[in-house]
Amino acid sequence: MKRREVLCLLMGCLLLLSPMQAKANELSDVLSSVTIDPMMTEQQNTEDMSDTDTEDEYVIQDILTEPIGSGNILGTTKTEQEYAQAYEKAKNANWGYTNLGIANVENNLNIRAVAAEDGKLIGKLPKNAACEVLDDDGTWAHIKSGNVEGYVSMEYLFTGIPAKRKAEELASTIARVTTDSLKVRAEASTESAVITLVPNGEELEVVSVEGDWVRVYLDDEEVYVYADYVEVSSELATAITMTELLYGQGVSDIRVDVCQYAKEFLGNPYVWGGTSLTNGADCSGYVRGVFKNFGVNLPRTSREQANSGTTIKVADAKPGDLIFYGNGKTINHVAIYIGGGQVIHASSPKTGIRISNISYRSPIKAVRVLYD
Repeated sequence: MKRREVLCLLMGCLLLLSPMQAKANELSDVLSSVTIDPMMTEQQNTEDMSDTDTEDEYVIQDILTEPIGSGNILGTTKTEQEYAQAYEKAKNANWGYTNLGIANVENNLNIRAVAAEDGKLIGKLPKNAACEVLDDDGTWAHIKSGNVEGYVSMEYLFTGIPAKRKAEELASTIARVTTDSLKVRAEASTESAVITLVPNGEELEVVSVEGDWVRVYLDDEEVYVYADYVEVSSELATAITMTELLYGQGVSDIRVDVCQYAKEFLGNPYVWGGTSLTNGADCSGYVRGVFKNFGVNLPRTSREQANSGTTIKVADAKPGDLIFYGNGKTINHVAIYIGGGQVIHASSPKTGIRISNISYRSPIKAVRVLYD
């Protein structure tokens, strides 16, 4: 074969191979950036599986078939370790839940010991709180949330893709304290004044992470904590046990009534300067509204309320007594003690009326306005 003919033949082969290589590169790019289609059906995915799939391949298939909100799928050229990381990412995209449920109610969803309307009440799943759906029969769902496991009506529960979409709207970034006594400061500096101390395990709502500091809500104030002493994560609210809602023995009827009435507004909005128990109140407006229902007239602000009634030791507080918090010794927040080491209060625009541990920040005063 002549030299000219050989060169022509080689050039022809290269021309044929170039489009194939381009297609291969394009396919590689597609595979490496593929993301989940949340509308993909279970039937479509299971048809792609063969009897020869290995355990690792099933992990990959689980990621492909389970809608995970904004999570990504890794391409098929990844290593086994990268597959494991993708699986963890998929779990985290569901906030740690494998079968997420979200309470679709105005106030609280009753959790019962058995799947029946007359089942014993064992807990409450607040509006928009999350649960793991363990099983369901189409009418009742067997769930676990926080420390509560029981049954709820499926009529009032988001599941599947609607639950995941709802959770994306609701998830809060929190900072969990990892030291015995965390200093909360007014500014992002160790030279800044310490406002209060927060105990180990408490959770603070994150506004933003700013280098070595985390800006958080302390009720309705924005303050700072050192990043080394907290763990930041995205979480959903969970259920409240009946134990958390009950009171100690020997508590008078009026005190029980005050606490029960206060809890009727759990989850309602915080509004600065507001006085409406249903449409929005700040901390002192909420306390004032609760006690007004029982004929006890309190001043408007937390500082004024702290000078009402009789000052008592925080350790001697009974359900229905008032607990005050502040910046140093300056009072700027009030809550109602409900027993069991807990208070209920209008906390912040993000959480509204909520239940917290009495020591979620350092209390500086307790006042008794109920005499029984």
